[in-house]
Amino acid sequence: MRVLGIETSCDETGIAVYDSEKGLIANELFSQIPIHAQYGGVVPELASRDHIRIALPLIEKALQQAHLSKQQIDGIAYTAGPGLIGALLVGATIGRSLGFALDVPTLGVHHMEAHLLAPMLENNPPSYPFLALIVSGGHTLLIRVSSFGDYDVLGESLDDAAGEAFDKTAHLLGLSYPGGPALAKLAEKGNEKRFHFPRPMLKRPGLDFSFSGLKTAVVNVAKKTTLDEQTKANIAIAFQEAVVDLLTIKCQRAIKQTGLRRLVIAGGVSANLRLREKLKQLMHQLEGELFYPRLEFCTDNGAMIAYTGCQRLMRGEKDDLEIKARARWSLNELSTVVIHT
Repeated sequence: MRVLGIETSCDETGIAVYDSEKGLIANELFSQIPIHAQYGGVVPELASRDHIRIALPLIEKALQQAHLSKQQIDGIAYTAGPGLIGALLVGATIGRSLGFALDVPTLGVHHMEAHLLAPMLENNPPSYPFLALIVSGGHTLLIRVSSFGDYDVLGESLDDAAGEAFDKTAHLLGLSYPGGPALAKLAEKGNEKRFHFPRPMLKRPGLDFSFSGLKTAVVNVAKKTTLDEQTKANIAIAFQEAVVDLLTIKCQRAIKQTGLRRLVIAGGVSANLRLREKLKQLMHQLEGELFYPRLEFCTDNGAMIAYTGCQRLMRGEKDDLEIKARARWSLNELSTVVIHT
């Protein structure tokens, strides 16, 4: 089955084609970073307008890369949520309209499910069951993945997501958008012993996360300190270490609770090299395995949407004529996969 995937949940237009027999055969991405950088963050209206401008040309480009015509597509998957509602509606409308015109099934994909399955695009994918840590700009989730479509959210952020905390701290330090990569780069020059920030909620039982107290601690230090370049670097590394420690310790707790020895990390923050290093150390100590997608599949992309959509479409799922998009959509609300015979 050949599935066209359309990702427009935020500030990147991702288009891909996934073949159930050949794997990923086309992948195109257009980033809106230059558009939003001047505002220090994503402007939803501008994001929606740019998706409208670029989506159809990018679909044509992806089909050319795959050496396929529209008529050779067997199904279409689009991001239905969660995300910016205007941006989501662009992809949903294009995907559903193309499906209707081509008379092929279409399906709205859950953005977080696609992220946690992104490592399945690699040559050495994890086997089920596994534990997944999803860390992105809008979400921080610990999930037990028993099989495809069978997910149990064990913990989530009660306030800011990890990626959001990175971006806000980077903005406080006067760094460019997107803040996460800029802060990680600055942290390489820092002295981690100069400042120490709290690791919120570690003394509480459970697997939920909180980053608001950490963010407040950074703000308080910044107000009392002259922010020269070295001080900014010292704050950056101390902040990064606090986030990485928090995520690592929660993963360790989840592994102990579930008994699972396979850990997947995905989402934009999973590209952070310090986080990967600490989790590699953890899994080595526990005699487990760590899996993560290549860097281009950590951030939003069409490949993960095409893959996830293909798996569900092959199992008999499809949408009706309604165009569906949801700004908020808990992974717990996602329907369990039912295999139709």
